[in-house]
Amino acid sequence: MSENRALKTVNLSVIKTACSNCNLRELCLPLGLNSQEMAKLEEIVSTRKRVKRGDLLYRAGQPFEALYAIRSGFFKTDVIMEDGRDQVTGFQMSGELLGLDGISSENHSCNAIALEDSEVCLIPFDYLERLSRQVPTLQNHFHKVMSREIVRDHGVMMLLGTMRAEERLAAFLLNLSQRFVARGYSPAEFYLRMTREEIGSYLGLKLETVSRSFSKFQEEGLIAVQQKHIRILDIPGLKRLMNHTPV
Repeated sequence: MSENRALKTVNLSVIKTACSNCNLRELCLPLGLNSQEMAKLEEIVSTRKRVKRGDLLYRAGQPFEALYAIRSGFFKTDVIMEDGRDQVTGFQMSGELLGLDGISSENHSCNAIALEDSEVCLIPFDYLERLSRQVPTLQNHFHKVMSREIVRDHGVMMLLGTMRAEERLAAFLLNLSQRFVARGYSPAEFYLRMTREEIGSYLGLKLETVSRSFSKFQEEGLIAVQQKHIRILDIPGLKRLMNHTPV
């Protein structure tokens, strides 16, 4: 075997993504596909990309070509405001999709930045559209994914419009808890990949307000905080706080 051919074989074996063997398949696009449909999807999900902490996966204004399924790691999306400030628009973790912001205009409307060393599966959108027309199950699930993003955006708008600072932070922690549970992790103990300043940007709160709320939660026995390590000690208490119910 020639050196070039050997190199090509190794590279293909490294980047080939087997959706059927991925432990995130129930959280990602392959949900509900049979073996034949899964094989068709694997043909287009042909590349994995590693993104180092702090690096951009894509930037606002960049032509939209693909969706990215997060295989491992954590990302944030943000936009640059007219005054130069970064406005965080979301946090995404393994099993979730990035890139949906580019579908309507064919250009990305935000930046996607890795909050830790991460890996994504690249899904060329034109191929995905073509395959979706052939595989109704995939098309149906893709519509559900987009609907979920719309619901999440609506939830954030409601959160920012109607909740006090402490309620916003409680809702944020409970949302993270639920998402970690869906991935088989503890609902009550996790690391925050984002900074408190980034949390504040996402929740529409000043850094001082976020820090003060964390301290109050700790004093009231709702959580235990050690730098970025969070233990939720009283999930029902956080839910009561979020729902305006006296503790």
